[in-house]
Amino acid sequence: MTDPFPPGALPTGHIAGARDFGEVLAELRELVETARMMPMSASVLVNRDEALSLIEDALEMLPEELRRARWLLKERDEFLAEARRDADDLIESAKVQATRMVERTEIAREARRTAQQVVTDAEADARRLRHEAEDYIDARLAAFQAVLGRTLESVQRGRETLQVDLTPLDLETDDDESDAGPEIFDQDER
Repeated sequence: MTDPFPPGALPTGHIAGARDFGEVLAELRELVETARMMPMSASVLVNRDEALSLIEDALEMLPEELRRARWLLKERDEFLAEARRDADDLIESAKVQATRMVERTEIAREARRTAQQVVTDAEADARRLRHEAEDYIDARLAAFQAVLGRTLESVQRGRETLQVDLTPLDLETDDDESDAGPEIFDQDER
């Protein structure tokens, strides 16, 4: 089987020793998970430069992942077009072969049967090739979708970790004092 990516089409994350998109996200998650906790808070201290560097790396890799997905879609279309051409060639070949065999009744019947079988086989092959190509593209897009989902979840968890919990004061009012407003504590009164 031929390599699905032509030379130079592989993203930089696939070069030996280089990081890929998932590795950058894993490093970012580890940075947040291993960060020092702030006293009496759910917040953590994260090295801003290190976190921003990892986010920039991820953002630089994302367009490459999208380019690869577009390239796969283009390859699928070319593959389907080639399969259609092959099917058309097989159908044309079957027609030519059938025309040659028309000279005799028995040969003509056999030619029609053979031509029909060739057409049926060609159509079945074209359908099979189209389904295989669509399944391959679907699997690649599903993997890309999973990576994006994990990225979004990681970003959401990071944002939730950094948010400060601000809850409004719980003010209760009595029916008798509803016009007077909330009760105010006076330290001089006992």
